[in-house]
Amino acid sequence: MKQELANLKDKIAKKKYLLGVIGLGYVGLPLSLTFLRKSISVLGFDLDPDKINRIHAGRSYIKHIPSNELAGFVQQDKFSATADFSRLNEPDVLLICVPTPLTQNREPDMQFIENTARSIAKELRPGQLVILESTTYPGTTVDLLQPILERSGLKGGEDFALAYSPEREDPGNPQYSTADIPKVVGGINKESTRLACDFYNTALQTVVEVSSTQAAEMSKLLENIFRSVNIAMVNELKILCHRMGIDIWEVIRASSTKPFGFMPFYPGPGLGGHCIPIDPFYLTSKAREYDFPTKFIELAGEINTAMPYYVIQRVMEALNSRRKPINGSKVLLLGLAYKKDVDDPRESPSFKLIELLQGKGAEVIYNDPHIPTIPPVRKYSFSMDSTELTPETLAAVDCILLATDHSAYDYQFIMEHADLIIDTRNAFTGLKGAAEKVVQA
Repeated sequence: MKQELANLKDKIAKKKYLLGVIGLGYVGLPLSLTFLRKSISVLGFDLDPDKINRIHAGRSYIKHIPSNELAGFVQQDKFSATADFSRLNEPDVLLICVPTPLTQNREPDMQFIENTARSIAKELRPGQLVILESTTYPGTTVDLLQPILERSGLKGGEDFALAYSPEREDPGNPQYSTADIPKVVGGINKESTRLACDFYNTALQTVVEVSSTQAAEMSKLLENIFRSVNIAMVNELKILCHRMGIDIWEVIRASSTKPFGFMPFYPGPGLGGHCIPIDPFYLTSKAREYDFPTKFIELAGEINTAMPYYVIQRVMEALNSRRKPINGSKVLLLGLAYKKDVDDPRESPSFKLIELLQGKGAEVIYNDPHIPTIPPVRKYSFSMDSTELTPETLAAVDCILLATDHSAYDYQFIMEHADLIIDTRNAFTGLKGAAEKVVQA
Protein backbone atom coordinates (compact mmCIF):
# COMPACT_ATOMS: atom_id res chain seq x y z
CA MET A 1 0.00 0.00 0.00
CA LYS A 2 1.35 3.39 -1.00
CA GLN A 3 1.96 5.95 1.72
CA GLU A 4 -1.03 8.12 0.78
CA LEU A 5 -3.45 5.20 1.19
CA ALA A 6 -1.67 4.17 4.38
CA ASN A 7 -2.27 7.71 5.66
CA LEU A 8 -5.96 7.39 4.73
CA LYS A 9 -6.19 4.11 6.62
CA ASP A 10 -4.83 5.87 9.69
CA LYS A 11 -7.32 8.76 9.29
CA ILE A 12 -10.20 6.32 9.05
CA ALA A 13 -9.03 4.41 12.10
CA LYS A 14 -8.94 7.66 14.08
CA LYS A 15 -12.19 8.96 12.52
CA LYS A 16 -10.30 12.07 11.42
CA TYR A 17 -11.33 12.02 7.78
CA LEU A 18 -13.61 14.32 5.74
CA LEU A 19 -16.46 12.60 3.91
CA GLY A 20 -17.73 13.88 0.59
CA VAL A 21 -21.20 12.81 -0.58
CA ILE A 22 -22.06 13.43 -4.23
CA GLY A 23 -25.82 13.56 -4.70
CA LEU A 24 -27.89 14.75 -1.74
CA GLY A 25 -31.16 13.01 -2.50
CA TYR A 26 -33.03 10.15 -0.84
CA VAL A 27 -29.77 8.16 -0.52
CA GLY A 28 -27.10 10.81 -0.07
CA LEU A 29 -28.77 12.92 2.62
CA PRO A 30 -29.66 10.03 5.00
CA LEU A 31 -26.16 8.62 4.47
CA SER A 32 -24.64 11.99 5.34
CA LEU A 33 -26.69 12.17 8.51
CA THR A 34 -25.60 8.66 9.52
CA PHE A 35 -21.92 9.66 9.46
CA LEU A 36 -22.59 13.07 11.03
CA ARG A 37 -24.12 11.26 14.00
CA LYS A 38 -20.76 9.51 14.44
CA SER A 39 -18.90 12.85 14.56
CA ILE A 40 -17.67 12.64 10.95
CA SER A 41 -17.64 15.95 9.05
CA VAL A 42 -19.43 15.87 5.70
CA LEU A 43 -19.13 18.01 2.60
CA GLY A 44 -22.07 17.42 0.26
CA PHE A 45 -22.11 18.01 -3.49
CA ASP A 46 -25.21 18.61 -5.57
CA LEU A 47 -26.22 20.52 -8.71
CA ASP A 48 -29.58 21.58 -7.25
CA PRO A 49 -29.21 25.05 -5.68
CA ASP A 50 -32.48 24.61 -3.78
CA LYS A 51 -31.11 21.59 -1.90
CA ILE A 52 -27.90 23.44 -1.06
CA ASN A 53 -29.79 26.50 0.18
CA ARG A 54 -32.10 24.36 2.30
CA ILE A 55 -29.18 22.53 3.89
CA HIS A 56 -27.43 25.78 4.77
CA ALA A 57 -30.71 27.03 6.23
CA GLY A 58 -31.06 23.82 8.24
CA ARG A 59 -34.31 22.85 6.50
CA SER A 60 -34.77 19.23 5.47
CA TYR A 61 -36.44 18.43 2.15
CA ILE A 62 -36.96 14.74 2.95
CA LYS A 63 -39.81 13.80 5.28
CA HIS A 64 -37.98 11.35 7.55
CA ILE A 65 -34.89 13.60 7.94
CA PRO A 66 -35.46 15.94 10.93
CA SER A 67 -34.69 19.59 10.22
CA ASN A 68 -33.61 20.36 13.78
CA GLU A 69 -30.91 17.69 13.71
CA LEU A 70 -29.75 18.80 10.27
CA ALA A 71 -29.61 22.42 11.41
CA GLY A 72 -27.54 21.45 14.44
CA PHE A 73 -24.80 19.88 12.32
CA VAL A 74 -24.80 22.88 9.98
CA GLN A 75 -24.45 25.29 12.89
CA GLN A 76 -21.56 23.23 14.29
CA ASP A 77 -19.80 23.48 10.88
CA LYS A 78 -19.90 19.69 10.63
CA PHE A 79 -22.07 19.69 7.51
CA SER A 80 -21.98 21.92 4.46
CA ALA A 81 -23.02 21.60 0.82
CA THR A 82 -21.75 23.03 -2.42
CA ALA A 83 -22.21 22.96 -6.19
CA ASP A 84 -18.50 23.68 -6.64
CA PHE A 85 -17.09 20.36 -7.88
CA SER A 86 -13.56 21.77 -7.92
CA ARG A 87 -13.64 21.03 -4.17
CA LEU A 88 -13.79 17.27 -4.77
CA ASN A 89 -10.13 17.03 -3.79
CA GLU A 90 -10.93 18.13 -0.23
CA PRO A 91 -12.70 15.01 1.12
CA ASP A 92 -10.71 11.89 1.96
CA VAL A 93 -13.63 9.62 1.03
CA LEU A 94 -16.07 10.25 -1.82
CA LEU A 95 -19.46 8.50 -2.01
CA ILE A 96 -21.25 8.63 -5.37
CA CYS A 97 -25.02 8.62 -4.81
CA VAL A 98 -26.36 9.80 -8.17
CA PRO A 99 -29.41 8.53 -10.10
CA THR A 100 -29.21 5.62 -12.54
CA PRO A 101 -32.43 5.86 -14.58
CA LEU A 102 -33.43 4.07 -17.76
CA THR A 103 -33.68 5.52 -21.25
CA GLN A 104 -36.98 5.46 -23.13
CA ASN A 105 -35.89 2.08 -24.54
CA ARG A 106 -35.24 0.65 -21.05
CA GLU A 107 -31.49 0.79 -21.48
CA PRO A 108 -29.20 1.93 -18.63
CA ASP A 109 -28.72 5.70 -18.61
CA MET A 110 -25.21 6.13 -17.22
CA GLN A 111 -24.82 9.86 -17.84
CA PHE A 112 -24.95 10.82 -14.16
CA ILE A 113 -22.26 8.32 -13.16
CA GLU A 114 -20.11 9.27 -16.15
CA ASN A 115 -20.42 13.02 -15.51
CA THR A 116 -19.63 12.54 -11.84
CA ALA A 117 -16.60 10.38 -12.66
CA ARG A 118 -15.27 13.04 -15.03
CA SER A 119 -15.69 15.71 -12.36
CA ILE A 120 -13.83 13.56 -9.81
CA ALA A 121 -11.04 12.75 -12.27
CA LYS A 122 -10.26 16.45 -12.67
CA GLU A 123 -9.64 16.82 -8.94
CA LEU A 124 -8.62 13.31 -7.84
CA ARG A 125 -5.55 13.18 -5.62
CA PRO A 126 -3.49 10.29 -4.22
CA GLY A 127 -4.87 8.83 -1.02
CA GLN A 128 -8.60 9.23 -1.72
CA LEU A 129 -11.20 6.47 -1.46
CA VAL A 130 -13.99 6.55 -4.04
CA ILE A 131 -17.10 4.40 -3.53
CA LEU A 132 -20.02 4.04 -5.94
CA GLU A 133 -23.39 3.50 -4.22
CA SER A 134 -25.73 3.96 -7.19
CA THR A 135 -27.48 0.77 -8.31
CA THR A 136 -26.07 -0.45 -11.60
CA TYR A 137 -25.09 -3.47 -13.68
CA PRO A 138 -22.18 -5.76 -12.75
CA GLY A 139 -18.94 -4.40 -14.15
CA THR A 140 -19.78 -0.70 -13.92
CA THR A 141 -17.15 0.09 -11.30
CA VAL A 142 -14.21 -1.53 -13.09
CA ASP A 143 -15.31 -1.14 -16.73
CA LEU A 144 -16.80 2.36 -16.66
CA LEU A 145 -15.90 4.24 -13.49
CA GLN A 146 -12.27 3.16 -13.01
CA PRO A 147 -11.06 4.06 -16.55
CA ILE A 148 -12.56 7.53 -16.28
CA LEU A 149 -10.99 8.12 -12.87
CA GLU A 150 -7.61 6.91 -14.16
CA ARG A 151 -7.61 9.68 -16.76
CA SER A 152 -6.29 11.68 -13.82
CA GLY A 153 -3.01 9.82 -14.26
CA LEU A 154 -3.51 7.98 -10.98
CA LYS A 155 -3.83 4.21 -10.71
CA GLY A 156 -6.87 2.62 -9.09
CA GLY A 157 -6.02 0.34 -6.20
CA GLU A 158 -2.55 1.89 -5.87
CA ASP A 159 -2.82 5.68 -5.82
CA PHE A 160 -6.50 5.81 -4.91
CA ALA A 161 -8.88 3.16 -3.59
CA LEU A 162 -12.06 2.25 -5.43
CA ALA A 163 -15.04 0.17 -4.25
CA TYR A 164 -18.72 -0.47 -4.75
CA SER A 165 -21.34 -0.65 -2.01
CA PRO A 166 -25.04 -0.63 -2.95
CA GLU A 167 -27.40 1.64 -1.08
CA ARG A 168 -30.14 -0.11 0.88
CA GLU A 169 -32.39 2.75 1.94
CA ASP A 170 -36.01 1.95 2.79
CA PRO A 171 -37.78 5.30 3.26
CA GLY A 172 -40.74 5.18 5.58
CA ASN A 173 -39.58 2.03 7.37
CA PRO A 174 -39.13 2.95 11.05
CA GLN A 175 -37.67 -0.47 11.87
CA TYR A 176 -34.45 0.02 9.92
CA SER A 177 -32.21 3.06 9.60
CA THR A 178 -29.14 3.45 7.41
CA ALA A 179 -26.90 2.57 10.35
CA ASP A 180 -28.82 -0.67 11.07
CA ILE A 181 -28.91 -2.14 7.58
CA PRO A 182 -25.93 -4.42 6.77
CA LYS A 183 -23.63 -2.90 4.14
CA VAL A 184 -22.31 -5.04 1.29
CA VAL A 185 -18.85 -3.90 0.15
CA GLY A 186 -16.54 -5.01 -2.65
CA GLY A 187 -13.38 -3.28 -3.89
CA ILE A 188 -11.30 -3.49 -7.07
CA ASN A 189 -8.52 -5.11 -5.01
CA LYS A 190 -7.94 -6.28 -1.44
CA GLU A 191 -6.58 -2.93 -0.28
CA SER A 192 -9.62 -1.07 -1.65
CA THR A 193 -12.02 -3.55 -0.07
CA ARG A 194 -10.32 -3.31 3.29
CA LEU A 195 -10.28 0.50 3.28
CA ALA A 196 -13.94 0.66 2.26
CA CYS A 197 -14.92 -1.81 4.98
CA ASP A 198 -12.93 0.14 7.58
CA PHE A 199 -14.65 3.32 6.44
CA TYR A 200 -18.20 1.94 6.72
CA ASN A 201 -17.38 0.38 10.07
CA THR A 202 -16.90 3.86 11.52
CA ALA A 203 -20.66 4.53 11.25
CA LEU A 204 -22.57 1.34 10.40
CA GLN A 205 -23.27 -1.67 12.60
CA THR A 206 -22.60 -4.47 10.11
CA VAL A 207 -20.36 -4.60 7.03
CA VAL A 208 -20.52 -7.58 4.66
CA GLU A 209 -17.35 -8.03 2.61
CA VAL A 210 -17.58 -9.68 -0.82
CA SER A 211 -14.85 -10.70 -3.21
CA SER A 212 -15.32 -8.07 -5.94
CA THR A 213 -17.19 -5.00 -7.08
CA GLN A 214 -19.11 -7.21 -9.53
CA ALA A 215 -20.41 -9.42 -6.72
CA ALA A 216 -21.53 -6.36 -4.77
CA GLU A 217 -23.22 -4.88 -7.84
CA MET A 218 -25.02 -8.16 -8.56
CA SER A 219 -26.16 -8.51 -4.94
CA LYS A 220 -28.25 -5.33 -5.15
CA LEU A 221 -29.79 -6.40 -8.43
CA LEU A 222 -30.70 -9.79 -6.95
CA GLU A 223 -32.45 -8.08 -4.04
CA ASN A 224 -34.56 -5.90 -6.33
CA ILE A 225 -35.24 -8.62 -8.93
CA PHE A 226 -36.43 -10.90 -6.12
CA ARG A 227 -39.01 -8.30 -5.13
CA SER A 228 -39.98 -7.45 -8.70
CA VAL A 229 -40.61 -11.07 -9.70
CA ASN A 230 -42.60 -11.90 -6.56
CA ILE A 231 -44.69 -8.73 -6.78
CA ALA A 232 -45.43 -9.56 -10.41
CA MET A 233 -46.50 -13.06 -9.40
CA VAL A 234 -48.94 -11.82 -6.77
CA ASN A 235 -50.24 -9.10 -9.13
CA GLU A 236 -50.97 -11.77 -11.73
CA LEU A 237 -52.68 -13.93 -9.11
CA LYS A 238 -54.76 -10.93 -8.05
CA ILE A 239 -56.24 -10.68 -11.53
CA LEU A 240 -56.86 -14.44 -11.67
CA CYS A 241 -58.46 -14.44 -8.21
CA HIS A 242 -60.78 -11.61 -9.26
CA ARG A 243 -62.00 -13.66 -12.21
CA MET A 244 -62.44 -16.71 -9.97
CA GLY A 245 -64.30 -14.79 -7.29
CA ILE A 246 -61.56 -15.34 -4.69
CA ASP A 247 -60.21 -12.67 -2.32
CA ILE A 248 -56.42 -12.54 -2.95
CA TRP A 249 -55.87 -10.73 0.35
CA GLU A 250 -57.55 -13.55 2.26
CA VAL A 251 -55.38 -16.03 0.38
CA ILE A 252 -52.20 -14.15 1.30
CA ARG A 253 -53.23 -13.97 4.95
CA ALA A 254 -53.88 -17.70 5.00
CA SER A 255 -50.60 -18.57 3.28
CA SER A 256 -48.69 -16.29 5.68
CA THR A 257 -49.59 -18.57 8.58
CA LYS A 258 -47.05 -21.09 7.26
CA PRO A 259 -43.98 -20.61 9.49
CA PHE A 260 -41.45 -21.64 6.83
CA GLY A 261 -40.92 -21.53 3.07
CA PHE A 262 -43.29 -18.60 2.41
CA MET A 263 -42.80 -14.84 2.34
CA PRO A 264 -45.85 -12.63 1.75
CA PHE A 265 -45.88 -10.13 -1.10
CA TYR A 266 -48.83 -7.85 -1.76
CA PRO A 267 -50.50 -6.67 -4.98
CA GLY A 268 -50.96 -3.05 -5.94
CA PRO A 269 -51.59 -0.65 -8.82
CA GLY A 270 -48.06 -1.07 -10.21
CA LEU A 271 -44.47 -0.62 -9.13
CA GLY A 272 -42.93 2.61 -7.92
CA GLY A 273 -39.78 4.02 -6.41
CA HIS A 274 -36.38 4.43 -7.98
CA CYS A 275 -35.26 0.81 -7.53
CA ILE A 276 -37.67 -2.00 -8.34
CA PRO A 277 -39.23 -0.62 -11.57
CA ILE A 278 -35.78 0.25 -12.96
CA ASP A 279 -32.90 -1.78 -11.55
CA PRO A 280 -33.84 -5.24 -12.91
CA PHE A 281 -33.52 -3.91 -16.45
CA TYR A 282 -29.89 -3.00 -15.78
CA LEU A 283 -29.20 -6.72 -15.57
CA THR A 284 -31.41 -7.48 -18.57
CA SER A 285 -29.33 -5.08 -20.66
CA LYS A 286 -26.02 -6.50 -19.44
CA ALA A 287 -27.18 -10.10 -19.96
CA ARG A 288 -27.69 -9.46 -23.67
CA GLU A 289 -23.92 -9.04 -23.98
CA TYR A 290 -23.67 -12.69 -22.94
CA ASP A 291 -26.46 -13.91 -25.27
CA PHE A 292 -28.55 -14.71 -22.21
CA PRO A 293 -32.27 -13.85 -22.10
CA THR A 294 -33.51 -12.88 -18.63
CA LYS A 295 -37.04 -14.21 -19.02
CA PHE A 296 -38.21 -13.87 -15.43
CA ILE A 297 -37.09 -10.22 -15.26
CA GLU A 298 -38.74 -9.27 -18.53
CA LEU A 299 -41.98 -11.09 -17.78
CA ALA A 300 -42.19 -9.53 -14.33
CA GLY A 301 -41.64 -6.13 -15.90
CA GLU A 302 -44.46 -6.72 -18.38
CA ILE A 303 -46.90 -7.78 -15.65
CA ASN A 304 -46.06 -4.93 -13.29
CA THR A 305 -46.14 -2.34 -16.08
CA ALA A 306 -49.60 -3.56 -17.10
CA MET A 307 -51.14 -3.17 -13.62
CA PRO A 308 -52.24 0.48 -14.00
CA TYR A 309 -54.20 -0.56 -17.12
CA TYR A 310 -55.95 -3.28 -15.12
CA VAL A 311 -56.81 -0.76 -12.39
CA ILE A 312 -58.33 1.66 -14.91
CA GLN A 313 -60.36 -1.19 -16.39
CA ARG A 314 -61.75 -1.85 -12.91
CA VAL A 315 -62.54 1.87 -12.53
CA MET A 316 -64.45 1.80 -15.82
CA GLU A 317 -66.38 -1.31 -14.79
CA ALA A 318 -67.25 0.19 -11.40
CA LEU A 319 -68.48 3.45 -12.93
CA ASN A 320 -70.41 1.49 -15.55
CA SER A 321 -72.19 -0.41 -12.77
CA ARG A 322 -73.45 3.00 -11.57
CA ARG A 323 -74.50 3.92 -15.14
CA LYS A 324 -71.69 6.46 -15.46
CA PRO A 325 -69.12 6.69 -18.25
CA ILE A 326 -65.51 7.36 -17.36
CA ASN A 327 -65.54 10.21 -19.89
CA GLY A 328 -66.67 13.22 -17.89
CA SER A 329 -66.49 11.53 -14.51
CA LYS A 330 -64.64 13.24 -11.67
CA VAL A 331 -62.07 10.98 -10.02
CA LEU A 332 -60.21 11.64 -6.77
CA LEU A 333 -56.87 9.81 -6.61
CA LEU A 334 -55.69 9.09 -3.07
CA GLY A 335 -51.91 8.85 -2.75
CA LEU A 336 -49.24 10.13 -5.12
CA ALA A 337 -46.19 8.67 -3.33
CA TYR A 338 -44.92 5.31 -4.56
CA LYS A 339 -45.38 3.72 -1.09
CA LYS A 340 -47.22 4.52 2.11
CA ASP A 341 -46.08 7.21 4.53
CA VAL A 342 -43.28 8.67 2.37
CA ASP A 343 -42.98 11.88 0.36
CA ASP A 344 -41.20 10.24 -2.57
CA PRO A 345 -43.18 10.12 -5.85
CA ARG A 346 -40.37 8.73 -8.05
CA GLU A 347 -41.70 6.27 -10.65
CA SER A 348 -45.03 6.16 -8.79
CA PRO A 349 -47.78 4.26 -10.63
CA SER A 350 -50.09 7.11 -9.63
CA PHE A 351 -48.67 9.19 -12.49
CA LYS A 352 -49.63 6.53 -15.01
CA LEU A 353 -53.08 6.25 -13.43
CA ILE A 354 -53.61 10.00 -13.81
CA GLU A 355 -52.43 9.89 -17.42
CA LEU A 356 -54.74 6.99 -18.28
CA LEU A 357 -57.73 8.56 -16.53
CA GLN A 358 -57.23 11.89 -18.28
CA GLY A 359 -56.72 10.10 -21.58
CA LYS A 360 -60.19 8.58 -21.19
CA GLY A 361 -61.77 11.95 -20.48
CA ALA A 362 -61.96 11.84 -16.69
CA GLU A 363 -61.43 14.94 -14.58
CA VAL A 364 -58.74 14.02 -12.04
CA ILE A 365 -57.88 15.59 -8.69
CA TYR A 366 -55.58 14.08 -6.08
CA ASN A 367 -54.78 14.10 -2.38
CA ASP A 368 -51.54 13.16 -0.70
CA PRO A 369 -50.80 14.41 2.83
CA HIS A 370 -47.06 14.13 2.15
CA ILE A 371 -46.94 15.72 -1.34
CA PRO A 372 -48.82 19.04 -1.41
CA THR A 373 -47.87 19.80 -5.03
CA ILE A 374 -46.93 17.45 -7.86
CA PRO A 375 -43.21 18.03 -8.44
CA PRO A 376 -41.48 17.87 -11.83
CA VAL A 377 -40.78 14.24 -12.73
CA ARG A 378 -39.00 12.58 -15.61
CA LYS A 379 -41.88 11.28 -17.73
CA TYR A 380 -44.87 13.36 -16.72
CA SER A 381 -45.81 17.02 -16.42
CA PHE A 382 -48.87 17.59 -14.25
CA SER A 383 -49.66 20.95 -12.66
CA MET A 384 -51.81 19.98 -9.69
CA ASP A 385 -52.06 20.67 -5.96
CA SER A 386 -53.33 18.26 -3.34
CA THR A 387 -57.05 18.63 -2.69
CA GLU A 388 -58.30 18.82 0.89
CA LEU A 389 -60.38 15.84 1.95
CA THR A 390 -63.59 17.49 3.08
CA PRO A 391 -67.02 15.82 3.20
CA GLU A 392 -68.05 18.06 0.30
CA THR A 393 -65.07 17.03 -1.85
CA LEU A 394 -65.55 13.33 -1.15
CA ALA A 395 -69.26 13.51 -1.97
CA ALA A 396 -68.75 15.56 -5.12
CA VAL A 397 -66.58 13.07 -7.00
CA ASP A 398 -67.94 10.14 -8.96
CA CYS A 399 -65.18 7.81 -7.86
CA ILE A 400 -62.31 7.63 -5.36
CA LEU A 401 -59.26 5.64 -6.44
CA LEU A 402 -56.95 4.60 -3.61
CA ALA A 403 -53.43 4.17 -5.00
CA THR A 404 -51.30 4.63 -1.85
CA ASP A 405 -52.56 3.57 1.56
CA HIS A 406 -51.06 6.28 3.78
CA SER A 407 -51.56 5.81 7.52
CA ALA A 408 -52.72 9.43 7.76
CA TYR A 409 -55.96 8.67 5.93
CA ASP A 410 -59.12 8.29 8.00
CA TYR A 411 -60.58 5.46 5.97
CA GLN A 412 -63.87 5.33 7.85
CA PHE A 413 -64.35 9.06 7.30
CA ILE A 414 -63.65 8.65 3.59
CA MET A 415 -66.03 5.71 3.44
CA GLU A 416 -68.85 7.62 5.08
CA HIS A 417 -68.77 10.49 2.59
CA ALA A 418 -67.82 8.68 -0.64
CA ASP A 419 -70.18 7.17 -3.18
CA LEU A 420 -67.80 4.76 -4.92
CA ILE A 421 -64.27 3.64 -3.95
CA ILE A 422 -61.77 1.65 -6.01
CA ASP A 423 -59.32 0.10 -3.55
CA THR A 424 -55.97 -1.18 -4.86
CA ARG A 425 -54.49 -1.72 -1.37
CA ASN A 426 -57.21 -3.54 0.60
CA ALA A 427 -57.39 -0.59 2.99
CA PHE A 428 -61.20 -0.42 3.28
CA THR A 429 -61.89 -4.11 3.87
CA GLY A 430 -63.87 -4.72 7.04
CA LEU A 431 -65.07 -1.14 7.45
CA LYS A 432 -68.74 -0.36 7.86
CA GLY A 433 -70.32 0.23 4.46
CA ALA A 434 -67.47 -1.32 2.46
CA ALA A 435 -69.63 -4.01 0.86
CA GLU A 436 -71.85 -1.42 -0.81
CA LYS A 437 -69.22 1.14 -1.81
CA VAL A 438 -65.85 -0.54 -2.36
CA VAL A 439 -64.57 -2.31 -5.44
CA GLN A 440 -61.23 -4.13 -5.24
CA ALA A 441 -58.69 -3.49 -8.01
